Amino acid sequence: MVKTPTSPTQKFSKLETIKENSKYLREPLLSQLAEDTTHLDGEGIQILKFHGSYQQDNRDNRVKGQEKDYQFMLRTRNPGGFVPPELYLTLDGLSSEYGNNTLRVTTRQGFQVHGILKKNLKTAISSIIRNMGSTLGACGDLNRNVMAPPAPFKNRIEYTYAWEYADKIADLLKPQTGAYYEIWLDGEKFVSGEEDPEVKAARITNKNQTIFPDKEEPIYGERYMPRKFKCSVTVPGDNSIDVYTHDLSLVVITDDRGDLLGFNVLAGGGLGRTHRKEETFARVSDPIGYVEKDDVYDLVKAIVATQRDYGDRVDRRHARMKYLINDWGVDKFRATVEGYFGKQIEPFKDLPEWKYQDYLGWHEQGDGKLFFGISVENGRVKDEGSFRLKTCLKTIIERFRLPIRLTANHNIILYEIEPLEQEAIEEILLEHGIVTNPEQIDPLVRYSMACPALPTCGLAITESERAIPAIIERIRALLNKLGMEKEQFVIRMTGCPNGCARPYMAELGFVGSAPKTYQIWLGGTPDQTKLAQPYEEKLQIDDLETFLEPIFVYFKHSKTKEESFGEFCSRVGFEAIREFTSNYKPEKYQNSTKSKSIRVRKNQHRVGVPDELFARLKQMSNEQGRPMNQILAEALEAYFDREIK
Repeated sequence: MVKTPTSPTQKFSKLETIKENSKYLREPLLSQLAEDTTHLDGEGIQILKFHGSYQQDNRDNRVKGQEKDYQFMLRTRNPGGFVPPELYLTLDGLSSEYGNNTLRVTTRQGFQVHGILKKNLKTAISSIIRNMGSTLGACGDLNRNVMAPPAPFKNRIEYTYAWEYADKIADLLKPQTGAYYEIWLDGEKFVSGEEDPEVKAARITNKNQTIFPDKEEPIYGERYMPRKFKCSVTVPGDNSIDVYTHDLSLVVITDDRGDLLGFNVLAGGGLGRTHRKEETFARVSDPIGYVEKDDVYDLVKAIVATQRDYGDRVDRRHARMKYLINDWGVDKFRATVEGYFGKQIEPFKDLPEWKYQDYLGWHEQGDGKLFFGISVENGRVKDEGSFRLKTCLKTIIERFRLPIRLTANHNIILYEIEPLEQEAIEEILLEHGIVTNPEQIDPLVRYSMACPALPTCGLAITESERAIPAIIERIRALLNKLGMEKEQFVIRMTGCPNGCARPYMAELGFVGSAPKTYQIWLGGTPDQTKLAQPYEEKLQIDDLETFLEPIFVYFKHSKTKEESFGEFCSRVGFEAIREFTSNYKPEKYQNSTKSKSIRVRKNQHRVGVPDELFARLKQMSNEQGRPMNQILAEALEAYFDREIK
């Protein structure tokens, strides 16, 4: 019996009832798919998510008085980002025949296919299943895609362990309902590989009520999880997967000979939030302890069971495990997990400092073969002008039958490349406009991320993927104007506060709050180990340069050696940044980017204003989160400009 601690008078959220009545993810999806319509209705839409698809409406194509432009997004489940060549070519074909002729690499190492019509859903999903892929559990209230470092190092055994256990944890927590194969393969149980007996045994072992032995879903039960649940497995020092942002992260621990000993365990990360709802917030995970390798499945099940049984099923905004840990505290959470686990969790092991790596360009695997990392701007695999990545990848994978690994920064790694094939692959890349030297990519672009947002995401408030290229160009132009050509930092953008591109870990984060308006977050770090903080509630994007210039100038003149932009913002604090900004007065710059003259106004003259006007000015300052003298200066400048004209 689910132990969710709610009073008898409280009602579960509507979705809890939908899940419970779905017959383990079968209805009303199965019935609605059989109807001759262009879309699904309420409950069917919710159950479809568990099967790996969202119903969407292309807002660019809305016509007043006509039905919405309904289409479906498919998301694949690829533990560790692994995509075999057969699956990639299938996805490429589906995107061309049934989708919008692009593929989207997600920030959780999967693929998304956009633009599928309802009548083609079954064909698309069944094709993915028959070609070594799956969409099951890519969305919905259960364990999502399990992430791992994408680097295929064959001479570093810890990376092999990370891949192995990403696969095993994904299998352990995979939904067991037969609904997926009944709906999409007419009941045919398609098996792409033999499940590890150890994982199978661990799933059905009932220690301390971690499972429901009499249910079709032994781990989840008929209500599944209170909200989505995200896992990762990585190696010490490799933070290519944003280790602090997951519900559960495992860090491989080996001995001096390279033998696997166990895993460090972190829990309670999560970035989704809601504007103007202070009870929702981004949170980084906490160290929970260490588990030996033979106990890792039992501990994972214990953590899942704790969230399953005690996570909030009344308020979905409060349902992620981060809120449970935040409300309880780490000690109470650990003690509850230990109750399911059946023993005490060992202390957390020391780790080296984390470092972000994107693995772009050519690298040796360590077994005589090579791998090549391709920068995919905003994760969009497409053909556009001279940049023809979609055709390029299809050409290479058809000819060389290479597997790929998707990265958490929505890039692509081709691997298992024979040295004799390197020259031919390099020629194909160059012929299709692909940059093969990562040093030639502007770092602002290289380390940026954006979510898809408009026009298809139903949650999007404003643009993200389509807006960020121009925004980065403007930021680069501003840095050049200020004589800061060599500066680089992590920029991330989302069209809403749900945080799919993880903007709350960025050095400069843009979070959509209204059309052409963004909340600005500052203070994350290049290695993604520190949570950023909200600095500006609503920035009109047209005011980008005016807003950023004084902050960049302050950074230029006051940073310490080797200090990054995010580290600087965190060190000096927002109060100091606001004070500098309010006193900042730029000189006119020459056109040359080599010779810059910057003057910071040190003396502030006092000007009196009537009491009534002062009260209105103060109110506006509070509402906008900006200094009064900045607002007044802008108003005076606008007045003088009109007088001159």
